[in-house]
Amino acid sequence: MPVSSVVLYNDDMFLRLYAIALPIFVAIDAVWLGLAAKSFYSAHLGFLMKERIDWIAAAAFYLLFIAGIVVFVLTPALEKHSPAHALTYGALFGLVTYATYDLTNQATVRNWPLIVTAVDLAWGAALSAMVSVLSYIAAKRLGV
Repeated sequence: MPVSSVVLYNDDMFLRLYAIALPIFVAIDAVWLGLAAKSFYSAHLGFLMKERIDWIAAAAFYLLFIAGIVVFVLTPALEKHSPAHALTYGALFGLVTYATYDLTNQATVRNWPLIVTAVDLAWGAALSAMVSVLSYIAAKRLGV
């Protein structure tokens, strides 16, 4: 197979996996942020929060995070035909990425609440695991 065909196939697969994972991520995280976490973050971080969300920064996070899930979790899980891989490595990816933010804040931001770090780490792992395994299942059913 020519190299250009391999690259096109991989690009196509990346885009298809991305299109599957993004709405799943947005739906789950919207429920968390809109219902469960809104008062939690306000109570613990209200002193740091903006009045208005920076939607460009939020969108950049979502787009990058999903790219990471596709490259580092979904593609290997599909190659291994392993939903367990998607679940386990999805959780690890979420833990590591959310820890990057929260543990840096814990180390550098005055009065950063430890409870926020703990909840965010748990949420990052759970969110990424759910998105990864649900996206894996959808990709398999769609023949990706």
